[in-house]
Amino acid sequence: MIDKHDSARHPTLLAAAALVLALHADISFAQVSVPSPPKLETVTAQRGDLQQIVNATGKLQFRRYADVNVQVAGQIKDVLVAVGDAVKDGQLLMEISPAVRAQQVESSRAQMARLRAELADQQAQTDFAESQFKRQTQLKAQNATREESFESSRMNLSSARARMDSINAQIRQLEATLKADEESSLHKQVLAPLSGTVVALNARAGQTVSVGQAGAPLMRIADLSQMTVRARVAEVDVTRLKRGMTANFQTPGYPGRTWSGKLRQVIPVPAEGTGEQGKQTFYNVLFEVDNPEQELMSGMTTQVQFIVAQAKDAVLLPADLLGQRDAAGMYLLNVVDRDQRIVARKVKIGLRAGQQVQVLSGLAAGEQVLAGPAPTSALPPESDAPAGRP
Repeated sequence: MIDKHDSARHPTLLAAAALVLALHADISFAQVSVPSPPKLETVTAQRGDLQQIVNATGKLQFRRYADVNVQVAGQIKDVLVAVGDAVKDGQLLMEISPAVRAQQVESSRAQMARLRAELADQQAQTDFAESQFKRQTQLKAQNATREESFESSRMNLSSARARMDSINAQIRQLEATLKADEESSLHKQVLAPLSGTVVALNARAGQTVSVGQAGAPLMRIADLSQMTVRARVAEVDVTRLKRGMTANFQTPGYPGRTWSGKLRQVIPVPAEGTGEQGKQTFYNVLFEVDNPEQELMSGMTTQVQFIVAQAKDAVLLPADLLGQRDAAGMYLLNVVDRDQRIVARKVKIGLRAGQQVQVLSGLAAGEQVLAGPAPTSALPPESDAPAGRP
């Protein structure tokens, strides 16, 4: 504090103090009188990838497999593989003791030899009967034989020919039986029809089997190097799918992992149990996935994403920033420039996926788009920018 006596003695000090007080008052007045600029809520346009997808659930199944059964009736002598074994095309899987024994084949061959001998003898008798009939025919033309002799020769020829036909029929029947018996003896070994893994086995040593028996196959061999995904797609989405498009999927057995394939086929009939009595219609969609390590197994559940369209390194914005589209297909946005001025900007939109859209033109990555209504005070007098979000 400055004493009044000091003030009298020091007028210069008093003047200086008054000047400081005056300046301080001016500064405080200036700070109070200048309003703060309005705070604008903005969203930054960013670069990223965008995908339009169709979601579906599905199951893994074998791409290639073959069921193994016997070609002859008999008894299984030995089974040489087990479930999980890898086999090669043509590898021996089982041995069969055919129901047809070798003695039966030999008996059929002996019977065949006898029938052929009878056929040869009958052929000779038929040739003789033909010559007799020709002679009687000539004599009858010359009225040199009796009618009874002529008729007798004709009947003998007919009988000989009938016996020939009978023997030939027996030979043909026995040939068919003998062929089947001989083939049975050759199919004592059951071989693998393809290379793969034994995934099912219903055969055991001592089991009696027959050709075309009902029930489960004796063995199933599958190629596990490639699996098929059978996905169920709703009818509202299936028309968006095309052959060759990328399909990704995950399975609960391998959290965090994704497999990919190419769509092979849309089966053009409803999936079983759908589309009836008011039920939603689904269609089965197939695609393959490589399985070199045989990690994927038949029956696993899959969550599938079919990629309908995608954009790489695109300029992205939240879809809720868009308003109504104009006649030219453009959208009007409020863009905030570096000087915090709001400028109207028309943009063209491409893909839409979820809550994001792709900006094709009119906006660059890093630019700020006004998210809320534009304050009136923030609009420049000469600007024709909209007062709020379109």
